[in-house]
Amino acid sequence: MDYREIIVTAGKKLIHEGFTIETWGNISVRDEAGLVYITPSGMDYETCTVDDVVVMKPDKTVVSGARRPSIETDLHLAVYAARPEVSAIVHTHPLSSMVFACTGMSIPLLSDEASQALGDEVRTARYGLPGSLELARNCVEALGQKSNACLLQSHGAVCVGKDMPAAFTVAKVLEMTAELYYRICVMGKSYIPISEENIAAMQEFVAHSYGQPK
Repeated sequence: MDYREIIVTAGKKLIHEGFTIETWGNISVRDEAGLVYITPSGMDYETCTVDDVVVMKPDKTVVSGARRPSIETDLHLAVYAARPEVSAIVHTHPLSSMVFACTGMSIPLLSDEASQALGDEVRTARYGLPGSLELARNCVEALGQKSNACLLQSHGAVCVGKDMPAAFTVAKVLEMTAELYYRICVMGKSYIPISEENIAAMQEFVAHSYGQPK
């Protein structure tokens, strides 16, 4: 498996599916040996190649790649250190999620899809400058140990998963849930909460019974 190719393909997906614009956002994946593969800083996702991907150790020692890594490298490494089950991170800038990121609001688990994919309510991390250690720490705090996504105040969203497809599923469900919540708020209505017991049951089902046997 070429993890660099995973990054290149995911970058194009980030643009084509409307998760960001221009060169904003960033993506990383962690392999079985603990190496982290991350997008280069400020490069066009459409023209990025495997040679542009930066590969590093958890201490930021570069193993391969001559490009400057993403400005949010410290954020990615901090999340991997805090969440050993996570092997892929997608940092997005989609419209509906950004609405809540700019208001500092949390997004609740208001649908079955959100309950299954997001893990816990999606909290907004306290503000930190892009690329700062403060932002990295605030992101880890907002994610906690259960949530698969958080918002970065006035900045965007961070979505995590066991692999890249899982991280993108989280990103898609987060944006859909943000749009649902926005429409509910515009209607002046309140959503009907799903019980903690039912949320737990759905998450257990997805983890152990959904889909085909491996």
